[in-house]
Amino acid sequence: MAQPVSTKAAEPLFAARGVSVRFGGVQALSQVSLEVAPHEVLGVIGPNGAGKTTLFNVLCGFAVPDEGELAWEGRPLGRVRPSQLAGLGMARTLQGLGLFDRMTVLENVMVGADHHARAGFWTGLFGLGHRDEARLVERSRAVLARLGVEDYAERMPGGLPYGVRKKVALARALVSEPRLLLLDEPASGLSPHEMEELGGVVRDLTATTATLLVEHHMDLVMSVCDHVTVLDFGRVIASGTPAQVQDDPAVTAAYLGTPVADGEVS
Repeated sequence: MAQPVSTKAAEPLFAARGVSVRFGGVQALSQVSLEVAPHEVLGVIGPNGAGKTTLFNVLCGFAVPDEGELAWEGRPLGRVRPSQLAGLGMARTLQGLGLFDRMTVLENVMVGADHHARAGFWTGLFGLGHRDEARLVERSRAVLARLGVEDYAERMPGGLPYGVRKKVALARALVSEPRLLLLDEPASGLSPHEMEELGGVVRDLTATTATLLVEHHMDLVMSVCDHVTVLDFGRVIASGTPAQVQDDPAVTAAYLGTPVADGEVS
């Protein structure tokens, strides 16, 4: 697997600035900022309850921050909705795979290629003369082949092994050829071998695609990420290269539950 290469000198492709979210009396996120540079893999980690899921929901448009903003190529985005991600050049996968059980694997992946079509995916799917249909099929099959699951193209996803379904969900995100890929716990439920394969895919994508992944498997994070942002109790406690984060006493304290002296939080 290719090793991470630092890219933080590059202009951010996507950024969160001073994001805060409150749920009633609970401060889920407090002034969280991060940046993803082009061709970079950024990991977001933290112990349970650190705010990772809330942050991911904000980045994908599922939650609206009480304070702060998101920016794409330096331009504030305002209110982001999930339906707008593809138009911006972003794609995402979720912990819940969200595959359509009554559609084949190939059709599931074609859904993700919708923004390439002029008249929409459903026109092509139901044979209404969409001239882009052949190209959508070709692109979708190519992504399935890249992930090693093309043999399942005509199968229904419901009865497939979990690791295969995870790859189908990833293929659906990749087929749109995004500039930024947002991954929520992509390694959950995968075997060590499947996790290693996933890491190789993520690193290979850096030629064309930046990736932000929220993940709790530290081996994956430390092997594929260029930079890591660490959350605890809804705030950023450390940010840097994997080596810098591993050596940060605030990170050790957060994961082990030990107190940190004043001034030690990054």
